[in-house]
Amino acid sequence: MDVSPLVWVISLGIAVALLVVDVVVVGRRPRVPSAAECLRHLGMYIGLAAVFGLGVWVLSGPRFAGEFYAGWLTEYSLSVDNLFVFLLIMVKFGVPRLLQKSALLVGIILALVFRGIFIGLGAAAISNFSWVFYLFGLFLAWTAVKVGREGPLDDHDAVDFHPPLVLGWVQRALPSTPDWHGVRLTVRTGGRRVVTPMAIVLVALGVTDLLFAFDSIPAIFGLTNEPYLILMANIFALMGLRQLYFLLGDLLSRLVYLNVGLAVLLGFIGVKLLLHALHVNELAFVNGGEPVAWAPDIPIGLSLGVILGTLGVTAVASLAKVRHDGRRAAKIAVAQIVKDR
Repeated sequence: MDVSPLVWVISLGIAVALLVVDVVVVGRRPRVPSAAECLRHLGMYIGLAAVFGLGVWVLSGPRFAGEFYAGWLTEYSLSVDNLFVFLLIMVKFGVPRLLQKSALLVGIILALVFRGIFIGLGAAAISNFSWVFYLFGLFLAWTAVKVGREGPLDDHDAVDFHPPLVLGWVQRALPSTPDWHGVRLTVRTGGRRVVTPMAIVLVALGVTDLLFAFDSIPAIFGLTNEPYLILMANIFALMGLRQLYFLLGDLLSRLVYLNVGLAVLLGFIGVKLLLHALHVNELAFVNGGEPVAWAPDIPIGLSLGVILGTLGVTAVASLAKVRHDGRRAAKIAVAQIVKDR
């Protein structure tokens, strides 16, 4: 894909400007957005991503457009999972509702920074060492198994949530205060400088962003090798996350099979990466250093179909499960009322 420096500058300028307006200008308003406002913004950002993909189709063809859509959908799904962990962190540390907006702003910015760094490192590694596809594929397969074994997230997970290990070191190494002082990270109390709960929360969010970058970047490299598409897919996946965060309360009780859907997606992309590694093999101890003829290179059209199908089935199955459990709970309640009479 031939992308001129001017296109890079224009695309990144517009995308980053939209992101900054959302998280800095709109996000800093001293109020929690309503559900209707969140849905309007989400619709706008999803529409912008769809239009961008159409632009890629017109200028570069359907293959690259398919790669963008597949990467964007995958990154968006992983970003939703990331937001669930953000929510658990906020609940675990008792972050006041209005301060959650500021913490979320930093979390989104850190996510973009870490993903940008990993995109650069991943692109450099792949361009010089084709065997990196083996590592990415095995890592995603392992991640898929790990995610698949996790139960669905719910409101009770905040009680059992265990913050990253590095956070324990920070809390032990730095003197802190349990009192909130707005968005301030440090305050002076008792004659010494101490960190506030907001600083601890930001460390937790940053570590979470770093861990999720390990999952998301290998996943999108399994769908496209174009750094331009990878970066734009990640930027569009981060747009609207602030609004989506304030809708998570309802989603937590509805997307009960999200972990299963993500496990299928990551597993599929992991297998795709392993097959591609065999297809372009250069390792001397695998097939004598020659490409493996039987290993297919899965086309992007099939990949996009699997991603859309998996997300669709996950959503439908989750809603069906919620309705079934609701009807069952209602029947039990009615039966109990009748029994009490």
